[in-house]
Order: sequence, then C-alpha cells, then structure tokens
Amino acid sequence: MKFFWLILFFFTVQGVYAQQTERPKTLRYDLNVAEKMVDYTRKMRMAMAINDSIPGPTLYFTEGDTAEIYVHNNLKEETSIHWHGLILPNQYDGVSYLTTQPIRAGETHLFKFPIVQHGTYWYHSHTSMQEQMGMYGALVLRPRNEPVHKEYTMVLSDWADMDAMEINRSLHNATDWFAIKKNSVQSYAEAIRQGHFGTKLNSEWKRMPAMDVSDVAYDKFLINGKTINEQPQFKAGDKVRLRIVNGGASTYFWLTYGGGKMTVVANDGEAVQPVEVDRLIIAVAETYDVIVTIPENKNYEFRATAEDRTQFTTLWLGSGARIKAPALPALHYFEGMKMMNGMMQLNGKMKAMEGMKMTNQEMDMNAVMYPEITGSPDKMDMGMKMDMGKEKGMKMGAPEDIVTLNYGMLKATQKTTLPPGKFKLLRFNLTGNMNRYVWSINNKTVSEADKILIKKGENVRVILTNNTMMRHPMHLHGHFFRVLNGQGEYSPLKNTLDIMPMETDTIEFAATASGNWFFHCHILYHMMSGMGRIFEYENSPPNPEVPDPAYALKQINKDDERFHAMASVGLESNGSDGQAGISNTRWKINTLWHLGTSSTKGYESETMVGRYLGETQWLMPYVGFDYHYRKSDEQENNLFGQSSDKNNRKTFMVGFAYTLPMLVVADARIDGNGKYRFQLGRDDIPVSKRLRANFMVNTDREYAAGLKYVLTKYIALSSHYDSDMGWGGGLTITY
Repeated sequence: MKFFWLILFFFTVQGVYAQQTERPKTLRYDLNVAEKMVDYTRKMRMAMAINDSIPGPTLYFTEGDTAEIYVHNNLKEETSIHWHGLILPNQYDGVSYLTTQPIRAGETHLFKFPIVQHGTYWYHSHTSMQEQMGMYGALVLRPRNEPVHKEYTMVLSDWADMDAMEINRSLHNATDWFAIKKNSVQSYAEAIRQGHFGTKLNSEWKRMPAMDVSDVAYDKFLINGKTINEQPQFKAGDKVRLRIVNGGASTYFWLTYGGGKMTVVANDGEAVQPVEVDRLIIAVAETYDVIVTIPENKNYEFRATAEDRTQFTTLWLGSGARIKAPALPALHYFEGMKMMNGMMQLNGKMKAMEGMKMTNQEMDMNAVMYPEITGSPDKMDMGMKMDMGKEKGMKMGAPEDIVTLNYGMLKATQKTTLPPGKFKLLRFNLTGNMNRYVWSINNKTVSEADKILIKKGENVRVILTNNTMMRHPMHLHGHFFRVLNGQGEYSPLKNTLDIMPMETDTIEFAATASGNWFFHCHILYHMMSGMGRIFEYENSPPNPEVPDPAYALKQINKDDERFHAMASVGLESNGSDGQAGISNTRWKINTLWHLGTSSTKGYESETMVGRYLGETQWLMPYVGFDYHYRKSDEQENNLFGQSSDKNNRKTFMVGFAYTLPMLVVADARIDGNGKYRFQLGRDDIPVSKRLRANFMVNTDREYAAGLKYVLTKYIALSSHYDSDMGWGGGLTITY
C-alpha cells in the first residue's frame, strides 16, 4: 500500500511540474543590430547584422507566451524590425513612421506582444535597403505541448557585393549591366544565333524591354548565411520538417530534393492538408514547411535554385554518399520573349489569352522557358500538351511524372470562412514600367495614392490583376487573408501571395484590427519604387508610436519620391558628348552637352525639366534652356526653311519626347526664337552581349552615330561620328 501511495505521489508531482513548465511565460530576447564585415568575396564589405550574424538568430516562442524583444541599434543610422506574418498590436508592427517609431542610432526599442499563433515566420528591417544588407532572421512559434520531431530551420537569401543603394540607383537608370553579368542579354546577335531575329524585332516594335525573371545579378545565394550547409545528424528513415523562409530581397527560389518527394504541410505559417510534390517555387517573403524523408544512410541534397537559374545554394541532409537534387538548366529567354509578344498589345497593354484562366499559379507562363519541361528550343511548340489539373499540379510537356506545386493545390486543415458581414470590394491592378523601373498599383505609387479606409467588422475582398511582366509577392501586414483557389470553405490562409504575369487572383480578409497596415510588393526594390497601399481602419485610437501622423506620412512617401542620379560622360578624341541628371517616378531633370575640341566644332548644352505621363510613361512634356556656340561663316537653314542660329543660340524651349516603336525617342520642340526642331534618336541598341549602338538625326541637319563596348559597369570603349565634331574614339564613363 505504501508503494502505491509513493507511485501516486510521484506522478502527481510530475504532473504539477509539467503543468508549471507549460504555463504561458514572458520570454526575452536581446537583438543587437550592428555593422559587420563580411568576406563572401575577396573584397571585404560592410553589411548589417543582428547579434553579429547574417541572418540573425532564430527566435523561438510558444503559443500563449508573451514576447519581450529588446532591439539595440548600434548602427550610425536609424533602423526598424518588422515581425512578418505575426498578429500583434498595430504599434509593434515595426514599419518606421507608419506604425512604430524608428529606432534611432544608439537607442533601444522594446517590442512586447502576446504570441497568439504558431508556425514558421520571420523578421526583417523595414528601413531603406537594410533587409538586402543582412537584417533578417527566422521566427518559430510552436504550439503548446507540441510533440518532439526532427526539424531544421533554413533562411534563404540573396547576397550582392554591390551596395544595395547602388543596386537601386542602377535599376532606376535602366542599366543592363546585371543582364550582362548574368549572361541574359537578349541582343540582336544572340537573337540571330538562336533563330529569334523576328522575335527580337517584334518585341522592340512593341516597345518592350528584354525578357527577364529577376532584376538583380547576385553574387551568392545563401542558406543560413552559407552557400553550402551540412546537417549530417539525420539518419535513414528520419522524417525531417524543413522550416523554409525566403528572406531574399528580390529572389524567388525553386526547391528540389535528391531524396524523393517533398510533402508540403504548411505555407506562411498556416497548416495545409499534406500534398506531395517534386518541386515548388517559394516567393520572396513566403515560408513553407515541408517534410522530407532520409531514405538511406546517405547525404541528400536539398537545393534552392534562383529563379533566373544563375546559381543555387545547397543543404545536405545526412551523411555518406552524396545524392544530388535535380539540376535546373539555363532558361530559354527568347521563348519567354516570344510568349510575351503574343500577350502584349502595341499600346503597351497586356491582352488576355482566350480560354486561359490565369490564377493561383495554375498556369506558369514562364514554363515556356524551362528546358527540363519543354525540351530543346527547336522542339518547342506553343500548342504542346498542357495539363492544368489542380490535383496533379502544373505539368507542361514531358516528363509527365513531375509534380509542381501551385496555390490551387493548397487546402486548409480547418474551415476558413469569414464571419457574416458586409463586404468591401477593391480592385488592384499591378502596374509598372521596366524601362524606367517604376512600380505601382492602379498606376499610382504609395505617395500618390490616398489611404484605403476600411471599417472594423467588415470583410474586405481584393481582386488583384498583374498587368506587368514580373511576378509580385504581395504581403499584407497584421492580417491573414483567404486565397480563393477553388477549395471552398477550406481555402488556405496566407499573408504573402505570389501573383504571376497576366494572373488575376482574389483574396479576402476580416477587418478585425485597428490602425494603419501596409500592403505592398515584397520585392524590396519594387516596394521602394512605390508598389503598395496603406489600409487605415476608420475611427482608430491614436497610435502612441506615431505622435505626428502628417509628418510620419511624409517620411513614408519619401521612399518612392526619391530622385536617382545618373551620368554618361564620353571622353573621346573629337571632344566630349555626355549627359547628367536626376529622375524619380514622374520627374526628370537633365542636362546634356556636346563639347568639340575647338570653337569651329562647337559647344552645346541643353538643360530641361520634364514630367512623364501615362501608365506606359512614353510621353514626357518638358521645358528647358538651350545654348549653342559654333564659330562658322556658313549660313544654314533647318529643314523647315528657318535660318539656323547655332553660331550663338541662347534660348528657352518647350517640347515633348515620345517613345516610338523600336524604342526610338521622338523629340519635338519650339524655342523662344520661334524655331522648330524635330529629332529621332536611340541609345543602347543591343548589337551583341557587350556592344551597344546609338544614333541621332534632327531637322537642324545634325546627325550622329556611335558604338560602345561595355568593359565594366562604369566604363566602355566608345567611338562615334558627329556632324559637327567629326570622328572620335576613347572611353565613356557611365554612372
């Protein structure tokens, strides 16, 4: 009997102890943000780091806990931390000025909020380009009393040796250096070599830039800060839950596994009914939980390949003989260009393809570029078999047994229907201009659009149509939305939605919070260019973190109002041709010059201020000032019969520039002396991978033509002939 009471007492104590250890608690983390020297290349450079690591440490919490996170800013600039995917009070969302005070240099900020969910999430800076520089990390929120299982958390990211601000400036100045670096230039020489000369001509006739799937040429892709990550502790028969975070600034990754099928069990932190696939693409800012099996005591590769297929990063699971994951070959860019030609109208609008329902990734239009699916270019056929069955995933051509995940295959584990209530319907067209790198919604950037007012208690439905040639991962802060994907009451919940070109997707969410919440494209450079909106709950109480809302909104708007500098300076034997200026989403301030080596060859400068109009931004009215001096005894007339005053011209002018088919710019103007001038010209005609041509001709009987051979991002060999300056050769410096 005594033995019985001893056993009962022992289990009672253990039960009380277990209950005590499982009680909700406050868990504190200290995050120290600082600069860090990184050695991903021989050329060391400074990056942002959290607790001296890139990515930052994985933070673990249990559902029901209270998070208490102290962020210490040891930088020389302000910073912020956004808790991506977490449901929390508005003031802790971490978007500088919009919801949370920026953390000034040398300051510490406390984030304290309850953990009301579980799953795989992440955190990152929401200030300037700091996310690209290394400020991000994983968040793992566990359910209470979760059984122990084998798992590994991996943060995917993209790394550039180039400074992120310089990347952003370069994108806005239409440099194709990144395409040269990635070997994705679609020049006329490559078009002829691949039998796509007509495709290239058609593309430029429709004023389309070269086809690409990624904006930036990255130097490395990383898993938890390493290009190759070894995890030998896993053994034969182990089922490993991989918690995968895409912390890249602008890179989508294809995920493949050398050990067989992957079982998707969660997306964006929310559980889904298990689905087996051979591969999947993870959008920027998405998270996936997948379960992989270690078949034997061997070393199996889990590979994340950048969507542009320039490089990949690898996680090795297990030990022993290495079993590689399927490799993804280089893309067929001209096939993508040919497809886009068929979808684009001459007016710059995209047209729907009859009989094709573009939604929820069920039809990947990029698939025409995938050699592993379509075969070699000479065997491609736009009429090839297309099986869009949702249960099998997208399959286009051989091989038949490859299953690719799409959103239509995701099904929630519980009903996700919204509570009864009034619906507010919004229609967002994702718009953009690749030539000038402008990204917007309904042709307005964040700074140009009003906040979208919503009411607590209503349901919000958003119909999103992607009218651009790029994918956009759209993220909603502080909420989960249902993706209407044909799964009815079990439509999956997400916080980030990848929308492919030509797609129309529908999401809906219950308005249950208060305050301001950001909705934006999570490609960092698209967000900074203005592709976003602010949802504002009506009659919300004041946010203590935003004491001056008007000032705060001005700070937010600065991102897409920013001006970007550019310059091109020719230093040749016949003088100097060049231009320099600044521009932003709508405005351009520019000066150009032609400086001969003597007064008989002339000196000229034109300075103008213009504003781009319309969604395509092909039209730019401008005003400016023109100065021209050339010592000559000859009297010239322009083609309109007006006498030339090029010998000493000082006059104001007004005109417009318009981009014609073949990307030729037509410039028409009248100056203060009543003289007319009409000009045609084009820069950077892609003759070959590094060779660029240019020309200019106008009614003042001036003409020029030249060639540049690109050596580096900033330097090119150049030669040109100018009707005033004659032949010359030398260097062109481009900034």
